[in-house]
Amino acid sequence: MAAYGLLAKTATLVVHGVVGAATYDLVRKAAAKAPLRESAVSAAELGLRGTRKAEEAAESARLKLADVMAEARERIGEEVPTPAIGDTHDHDH
Repeated sequence: MAAYGLLAKTATLVVHGVVGAATYDLVRKAAAKAPLRESAVSAAELGLRGTRKAEEAAESARLKLADVMAEARERIGEEVPTPAIGDTHDHDH
């Protein structure tokens, strides 16, 4: 009787092992066929596009705020500073 119980447990373990191995092989084959590189490139593209849009929105907001501040300074009689053009290098290369 004990041998039948041991045989049943062993058979169960073997069946689970075979099913697990077959599942693993199917998942591995499906993953090999999946366009992982395309997905990664698409995700990076969306991230870059989002970053560009955020940069554009931030620049637009900065310019609008600068216009408001310039008009407010004009109204109170202050001289409005000229906008900065860019970085200037004070050293020789």
